[in-house]
Amino acid sequence: MLLNKVFRASLQSGIRLQSSGVTAAKAAAAGHAGAPGFSFELTDQQKEFQQLARRFAREEMIPVAAAYDRSGEYPFPIIKKAWELGLVNGHIPQEYGGLGLSIFDSCLITEELAYACTGMQTAIEANSLGQMPVILAGSDAQKKKYLGRMTEEPLMCAYCVTEPGAGSDVAGIKTRAVKMGDEYVVNGQKMWITNGGKANWYFLLARTEADPKCPASKAFTGFIVDADTPGIQPGRKEMNMGQRCSDTRGITFEDVRIPKENVLITEGAGFKIAMGAFDNTRPPVAAGATGLAQRALDEATNYALERKTFGKAIAEHQAVSFLLAEMAMKVELARMAYQRSAWERDQGRRNTYYASIAKAFAGDIANQVASDAVQIFGGNGFNSEYPVEKLMRDAKIYQIYEGTAQIQRLIIAREHLGRFQK
Repeated sequence: MLLNKVFRASLQSGIRLQSSGVTAAKAAAAGHAGAPGFSFELTDQQKEFQQLARRFAREEMIPVAAAYDRSGEYPFPIIKKAWELGLVNGHIPQEYGGLGLSIFDSCLITEELAYACTGMQTAIEANSLGQMPVILAGSDAQKKKYLGRMTEEPLMCAYCVTEPGAGSDVAGIKTRAVKMGDEYVVNGQKMWITNGGKANWYFLLARTEADPKCPASKAFTGFIVDADTPGIQPGRKEMNMGQRCSDTRGITFEDVRIPKENVLITEGAGFKIAMGAFDNTRPPVAAGATGLAQRALDEATNYALERKTFGKAIAEHQAVSFLLAEMAMKVELARMAYQRSAWERDQGRRNTYYASIAKAFAGDIANQVASDAVQIFGGNGFNSEYPVEKLMRDAKIYQIYEGTAQIQRLIIAREHLGRFQK
């Protein structure tokens, strides 16, 4: 079987498997920091991760992607296999049982998985988003308890922030947490929560300051909440345009009691924690969009070389070849954008500007390239028997979640103008 072969290859290459005691090679965590000058070359360790993810994506994920898209079933069997190979939870530090991968290395894996199916990849990446506030702001005890358990068995978590009336306007969150003794009592409703019905625990953002004039930077608190806490009621699974096997739900909190030891840092620090996570998670989102775009380009190219009109392959017609050239340009630039944003973060620098550029650009080109792929397929591209129809549906969410394309432009403009106004 493929998995047995991959397991052996993984062990031989020194890649740590989460289900074993094999130690991870530490070189990858440093990214390109030790390379002299400017280099596009991946380290041997990075190439091994990339190849492992590529084989898994193309041999395990692609064959079942269409079936999961049709059924909307959560792809837990695939996620479990990916977890066994160390392709899930890459951000978790080694001292808590994880691989301790750099953002750059995680992005390499993400792009390969997204090439196969962004529905499955989003379910996996949602774990990283849910974990990131704990990685950045959790105490040692919180990290051991909540990150540690995710390296011991294939569990999911979720980033529980968005509400029916508060998406891009995070400061508009109405979910309230009221302190009562050694506990906080939470009431409110969240919406569009990825892994909402599958999570073992949530990162929850709630308002703890009743004064509506209090600035967002002080009004909200971040909590870790076990999903089986009484009063938590996940809603129905939403059937979305694309990425249908990803689990997206609304969640109601009714008199949910959270112990004070589950507060991240301190009361009032939640907004900064929630927003700070995006500098780490937007590069992988951009990598996922790039993976989808690369798949669309590959599918369109193969079809253009096989499909004949007027006595020759349509790839030989200038109209089609120029379209493929434009698609290739966009994919290459999106890849460079997400790699720059990841690299900046791994150097310990604030990467907000680069992360938003990568997320906005890659999200836009995923939609453009997928649409162009459908165009090259012609009538066949409009049919669900061909893969590009799914790619086009799956691409749209990249312009919406983790900050819309318009919000990214606001951030980019703010960061850009700020450099001139100092």
